[in-house]
Amino acid sequence: MLGFLVRLLPFWIREPLIILVGTVFGVRILFMALVDGEGWVPAVIGAVFLLGAALRVRVVVHALRARHRRAPATEAELEPVTPEPVIPAPVTPAVRRPVEKKPNAFAQASFAIGLFAVIGGALWIEGKLPEDGTAATGASRPAACRLDEDEELPSAYRSTPGVVTGADLCRALNRTELPELLGTPAERSVYASGTDNTAPLTDRKVAQPEARVEFETYTVELSATYNKLTVAQYAKLTTYGDGRDARKLTVLGRPALLTSDHMMKIQFDLGSGEGASGPVEQGPLARTLTVAFDGKDRGGSYDLTVWSESGLLPDDSALVDIAEAVLPRITRGARDQD
Repeated sequence: MLGFLVRLLPFWIREPLIILVGTVFGVRILFMALVDGEGWVPAVIGAVFLLGAALRVRVVVHALRARHRRAPATEAELEPVTPEPVIPAPVTPAVRRPVEKKPNAFAQASFAIGLFAVIGGALWIEGKLPEDGTAATGASRPAACRLDEDEELPSAYRSTPGVVTGADLCRALNRTELPELLGTPAERSVYASGTDNTAPLTDRKVAQPEARVEFETYTVELSATYNKLTVAQYAKLTTYGDGRDARKLTVLGRPALLTSDHMMKIQFDLGSGEGASGPVEQGPLARTLTVAFDGKDRGGSYDLTVWSESGLLPDDSALVDIAEAVLPRITRGARDQD
């Protein structure tokens, strides 16, 4: 339908309009591919748009040259013509023909400009609308959660009442307001995943789903451990180690504990020659907020961990705000209820 309407426009309106639209779309798509890192497919599409606009420019240039070209007069046209006697023709009654209305160039140009404005406005509004159809808040869309949906859940998940999965945790954690809670509102998540793990040293009998969301500055990890260890017991264990950074508090009416520990760093040589395998090294410092499943602290907890490669950490209040925003939104998915 749109192509039919464009073909109805005069040549000198249609071609500049196509050149303008092709150039705008081509530059925009190339910008998304080269600057935003959308991949090579948008780059090819943008190049096709620009190539089409260049071909239209060539057509317009040829038309302009043909219009201004004047054919030279021939010798026959330059020789004087002897007038011949005019024989009057029989007079026939004139037949009135309907006057053909010439197309209004101003109306056609106005129609073309209005059509282009409608298309551009529709694309602008579509880009401003968020995925859920609500009013735009200006927040960036988070990266989609990567899940292992084809893998079968470990038996620990089927034998544990009320257990959630890595998909449930990722869905609750990977939200548009997470960068603002971290103090980096301009960032957007570049990676998000959910895995259905089991706790180490438990012979795969304790479910421990995990979710991870990565940003340019911070990485946030949320896990749930379905064991009998209470937060109070875990707080006592920290007194035997370096518990100087441990702090007890209450989150959502439940016992909670803030602790610090270093991540582990492992290097692998994959045959590229750029690195070598080595022992486990000490990674960046991480801050963890452990929150009990319920107010009575009957065992099991959520662990919310934040770290960065630079070693910077957000304030403890940021972890509390994230826990208060994320934990109430954790719900079991359809796959776990089957």
